Amino acid sequence: MCQVFISADPHSYDSRTRSVRLHGVVTSIRLENLFWQVLDEIARRDGMGVVQLIEKLYDELVAARGEVGNFASFLRVSALRYEALLAQGRIPADTAVAIGSLDPREVLHALPQGWVGVQRQAAFGDGGQRA
Repeated sequence: MCQVFISADPHSYDSRTRSVRLHGVVTSIRLENLFWQVLDEIARRDGMGVVQLIEKLYDELVAARGEVGNFASFLRVSALRYEALLAQGRIPADTAVAIGSLDPREVLHALPQGWVGVQRQAAFGDGGQRA
């Protein structure tokens, strides 16, 4: 079992810091290279650069929750969710399909417990599930 994980390219789990400007404030975000690669793929799907994606995610997170908390962890979870949703076929593997063009209700339909936040439950009025 471990060979599946330990055979990863060490470069993928090296971390890298990027400086970004969020509403005029410069901040640094440190993530492992593999997370940066996934965020880059997400950004390219919607015609953005990684920094533009990060700014968009930050703005939408603030609008939805009023606070950010641990933003680097949020970015890691976003990258993992993207990969899981790809694997489940909820997001098309064709990277020419923009994430922004997808219907969030279809992508998020009947996700497992713990994958859905309070905001989604309230917005969809379905306890996180759609019938």
